[in-house]
Amino acid sequence: MLVRLQKIIADAGITSRRKAEELILQGRVAVNGQAVTELGSKADPARDHVKVDGKLLRRATRLLYLLLNKPVGYVSTVSDPQRRPTVISLVKNIKERVYPVGRLDFHSSGLILLTSDGELANLLMSRAAAIPRTYHAKLESQPKREDLARLEQGIVLDGQRTAPAKIRVVADREKPWYEITLIEGRYHQVRRMFERIGCPVVKLKRARIAFLTDDGLGPGRYRHLSPAEVERLKNWKAKK
Repeated sequence: MLVRLQKIIADAGITSRRKAEELILQGRVAVNGQAVTELGSKADPARDHVKVDGKLLRRATRLLYLLLNKPVGYVSTVSDPQRRPTVISLVKNIKERVYPVGRLDFHSSGLILLTSDGELANLLMSRAAAIPRTYHAKLESQPKREDLARLEQGIVLDGQRTAPAKIRVVADREKPWYEITLIEGRYHQVRRMFERIGCPVVKLKRARIAFLTDDGLGPGRYRHLSPAEVERLKNWKAKK
């Protein structure tokens, strides 16, 4: 049966379907020895030989779902050209290939999902799913109430208004901690939002993804999601 190439790549546990599209456009995917660069291309996973960067794809033997508490100083990628430590290096005794769902920047800490399930990764990263992600941000200075209201209502970043956010104070200090919940994940969004109102972020931690929290999960540690948790994530859009 013919299947879109990006789905075949995602099902093999290489990366998400969205990232697989980038690999195709970059000419890094070949079918039966011929490079393929068109996104609409299909192949038969049971008969055709599909390679990414010269390596033959093999369908993942099982689907893995991991929740990792990323420490500061790790990149949220499978590999890094600058040879910085990656979140994958924190996952021990796992033979299957997993990859991060979305990004958490090098200087931030907190929760990130790792999986070999391209379908779920694609869902969680889609804007339509509106998966809430909650962050704790330590600010350089006290923000004004009216400025926080602006952020909650949405501001323009890169020519597009951000979705409404929820913000509340967690620790009212000289350098206060605030909790902010977003339903989108733009590049360095939390940091850029607070910079816009003149209150740079000193520390940033992702404390929750949907219903998943860091309770009992120390920095650098990870755990497998339960079947019930995986099912809740897969059905998140239907519950909204």
